[in-house]
Amino acid sequence: MNIKVNFDNILFLDIETVPETEFYTDLPTEKQELFASKTQYQRKEDFTPEEFYDRAGIWAEFGKIVCVSVGYFTNFNSKDRKFRVTSFYGDEVKILEDFKELLDKHFNKKNHLLCAHNGKEFDFPFIARRMIINRIALPEKLNFFGKKPWEIPHLDTMELWKFGDYKHYSSLKLLTSILGIPSPKDDISGSEVGDVYYKEKNIERIVIYCEKDTIAIAQLLLRFNNEPLIDDLKIIHV
Repeated sequence: MNIKVNFDNILFLDIETVPETEFYTDLPTEKQELFASKTQYQRKEDFTPEEFYDRAGIWAEFGKIVCVSVGYFTNFNSKDRKFRVTSFYGDEVKILEDFKELLDKHFNKKNHLLCAHNGKEFDFPFIARRMIINRIALPEKLNFFGKKPWEIPHLDTMELWKFGDYKHYSSLKLLTSILGIPSPKDDISGSEVGDVYYKEKNIERIVIYCEKDTIAIAQLLLRFNNEPLIDDLKIIHV
């Protein structure tokens, strides 16, 4: 696979989301009813809406973002190649505003790209929806209106791995394993993020997990292009 892009122009990212409230019963009655209706097909008769609520974080209408981690290369084509990683976390509005500022100021050129794993189905639309819900104007890189598919500045490592097979799904953990990339899933899994956030109240643990995923996504794109993987010594956390 030869993706003809300049790695210095790519912003790699991953997000972590949780249910909007810790408990289903904390939602207003109307929103409880809306959640029950939204999830009826998935739940069928196996779960009540309350039992299913731990999965609410996958929907932007019933979840919220608690961390956005981003990474980018500097001096990619030199011996001094580095990969810098940073995270926005805490209050969701502040996360979204800071991420928007990053895009508007530093990744706003036509040749800049966003890259995530399953980003086109999850990360990118989730961020955009939460911005609209929180009354934050969309940055140009997340404003798809009027754009043709090939004009949208997004790369998706899962989509690249599909090679046109649209029914094929491969997790980040699976791809890192088969491609010989250090696994980012050595602590918690996505399904545990809600408990770590609400019960443990350990946002630092979530940030570490999110940053490892961001690094793994960059590693995938490197492997797709037969480029050397990132050495730990060349990863800078800022």
